[in-house]
Amino acid sequence: MARRLPSLTALRAFEAAARHLSFSRAADELNVTHAAVSHQIKALEADLGVPLFRRLTRAVRLTDAGQAYLPVLREAFDAIAEATGRLAGDDDGRLMVSATPAFAARWLVPRLGRFYAAHPKIDVRLDPSMALIDFRRDDVDIAVRYGRGDWPGLRVERLLSLDMFPVCSPALLDGPEPLRAPADLARHTLLHDDLREDWPRWLVAAGVEGIDLSRGPTFNETSLLMQAAAAGLGVAIAVSALVAADLAEGRLVRPFEIAVAEEAGFYLVYPEASAARAKVRAFRDWMFAEARAADRC
Repeated sequence: MARRLPSLTALRAFEAAARHLSFSRAADELNVTHAAVSHQIKALEADLGVPLFRRLTRAVRLTDAGQAYLPVLREAFDAIAEATGRLAGDDDGRLMVSATPAFAARWLVPRLGRFYAAHPKIDVRLDPSMALIDFRRDDVDIAVRYGRGDWPGLRVERLLSLDMFPVCSPALLDGPEPLRAPADLARHTLLHDDLREDWPRWLVAAGVEGIDLSRGPTFNETSLLMQAAAAGLGVAIAVSALVAADLAEGRLVRPFEIAVAEEAGFYLVYPEASAARAKVRAFRDWMFAEARAADRC
């Protein structure tokens, strides 16, 4: 019995528009015009006999039918992409890993030697990036992302839970203005990341008031922030996983024991279809083994 299948072009247009909830962003992804995406979706709706989108003044929303159709198409496209990669010889020893720059530099790279020792036939290509990954478009097998785990349509596994706490150079502990209690921070320079949200949370937890948080330099990359702290420029807030080596080797110290549990964490993110690939499984399992070992230290 012949399969009744709509146009593949129309299905791709719908899937991209539904994923982005935007015809314009779908057009950019597919390298076509907004009008072409709109035409393909209208043709698909006519073919199916049901509306897939509710078209609002400045947005589109999926109908119940569209919400039911999207996960089926996503799974089908993932399976096609996976099978195509295998036939094209893509499932060789090359593993493309995307990770945030700070995680890549401060957690992953120092451990990669152990991965190569255990899996000498897998060649990791590391892309340090904060950009969102579209696994259908980007040449990435698996990603490490920082957040709260809200990446729909993908397999998302929490790798590391985090605490945050102040760190500084050992020289500041016994300098001209020694750090003995959290209130002593009023006489020190506070270093900030570009969001400037961590110090207020930690100071509330420590019960400290009256510290001017409007002052102090800002760094838009975690590694630079930690380097500034190690150089004695001031006191910074660190997340536990990214400063373990600095603390162990004495480049940084914790002046106070007070820590605040971070709601966000580091997650492994990858398509469901990739879970069956041997090299992705090997990297995923190794990452969790390293995370468990780090927790025991």
